[in-house]
Formats: sequence, structure tokens, C-alpha cells
Amino acid sequence: MVKKINNSGFSLIEMLIVMGIFIMFAGTIAEMLMWGNHGKDVVFEQLSKQNDGRIAIQNFLNDLRRSSYSSIGAYPIELAGANQIIFYSNIDTDSWKERVRYFVATTTLKRGITKPSGNPLSYNSANEVTTEVAHDLNNTTTIFYYYDQSYDGINNTSTLSAPVDISKIRMVGIKLFLDLRPNVSPAPLYIEGKTEIRNLKSN
Repeated sequence: MVKKINNSGFSLIEMLIVMGIFIMFAGTIAEMLMWGNHGKDVVFEQLSKQNDGRIAIQNFLNDLRRSSYSSIGAYPIELAGANQIIFYSNIDTDSWKERVRYFVATTTLKRGITKPSGNPLSYNSANEVTTEVAHDLNNTTTIFYYYDQSYDGINNTSTLSAPVDISKIRMVGIKLFLDLRPNVSPAPLYIEGKTEIRNLKSN
């Protein structure tokens, strides 16, 4: 009698095929998990950056809203440029008006504070203390916009043209484009705000 031997195991080729399919499947799952984590990180960064931008704009508007004549009698606004504004405002608890400068340095919005000092009293720009208030700016030209008393609150094109006559300014706007990943999706965040200057209101 001849006994038949049943070799029912996998061949080497079958094992290699199975292993290849498993590796491809595992790789696909790993890539999906990586992209999922990447998307989560991007969303978190966007929300964090948006919050930072809103805080920066709100602080700027608060500083500017209460601007007034300096402690030595200078006009409330010293300079009104596209990427820099200088004004006087009491931003702390003392009785002096600080010289406040918001300006752009490459992709960072900075805030400079100069306290009056000396006898006679003066604002020495060498004593300015600067802090960074917003990062990853993607503005191509203009950060600050200026409006006179004719601004109706609707038409955003009715800004004062450069060079701005500071005596006509009644309202100031700020627009920030924050881009965490230049030239890569998602699109830059856009945040803006406006405020009237209380001590320059005409009505």
C-alpha cells in the first residue's frame, strides 16, 4: 500500500506574498495615523496662533484707544506709517503717559515702550523696552490703516493716503495675516480690528 502524505502548509512564495501584503497594510495604517496627527497639530497651531493674534490686536486697540497728549504736551500721535505707529498713552498705573511704538521687524510685530524721564522731562528712545506681540506675519505691505471723521464704518477703502496727516486721524485699523507655514496649506489667518481714539473724537 502507498501512503499519501498531505503537505498542507504554506510554500515559501505564499509566505512572502502574505508578508508583503501585511507590510503594505501596516505601512498604510501608519501613514494614515501620521497624517491624522499632523492634521491635529496644524489645527492646534492654527487655533493657538489665532488666539495670540486676537490678543495682540486687542492689546494694541486698548493702548491706542486711550492715547492722549504726552506728559510734555506732544500731540497724541507722533507717527502714522503703514508698518509703524507711535503714540502716547497711559498704559500702566502711574500718572505718566508712555511713548508707545508698534512696528514690524521682518515677520514679527513688536511693541516698544518709552517712559518719560529726566529734568526737564523727555522721552529718550534709547530707553525703549521692546517686546514681541505677534509672530509669523505675512503682510506684504500695510499693517496699520488710518481714517478721518468722515469714515462711516462700512467703506474700508476710505483710508487716509500716505503720507498721513496725523491731525486728521480719528480712527485706526490694524490687519494681520499670520502664516505658520508659508506657501503650504492651510491659508494664512486674517485678523483685524479698529478703534476710535477717545481724545480725538469730533463728536
